[in-house]
Amino acid sequence: MAAAAEDAFMDETRTQGPSKADSLRESVASSISRGKEALSAVASDAIDTAGPDLKALRSDLSDLKETVAKFVSRAGDEAGKSAREIAGQVGTGASDLAEKGANVASIATDQAKTLVTELENIARRNPLGALAGAVVVGVLIGMMGRRS
Repeated sequence: MAAAAEDAFMDETRTQGPSKADSLRESVASSISRGKEALSAVASDAIDTAGPDLKALRSDLSDLKETVAKFVSRAGDEAGKSAREIAGQVGTGASDLAEKGANVASIATDQAKTLVTELENIARRNPLGALAGAVVVGVLIGMMGRRS
């Protein structure tokens, strides 16, 4: 169908002569030129109207970037403070625990010295009893060693 319309157009341009075809070409070229100019004007208007919006968008993005950077910085500072506080608390707890352990060791040392002094005093007052006690303890240790 399109081929028939094209053939009809070609036949009409041939019958009308070269001046009609030239006129038709000029008309099409003029229409194309006007279309180009209209598109150029529309594009120029779009650029002019989009310019301020684009600048505002750039400014908003810059502000957003600064806000995010401040937020990340503050979050990092707060995390650091929390870590330092926790480390301080752990350090204080460990220090208290070490001090309590040292106190317990000191008390145990003092009690062991007192026990040794008491055993020495008993051995001096009753040497045969001390020897008999040592023999009994040795026998008990030997019996426990055989069971293992």
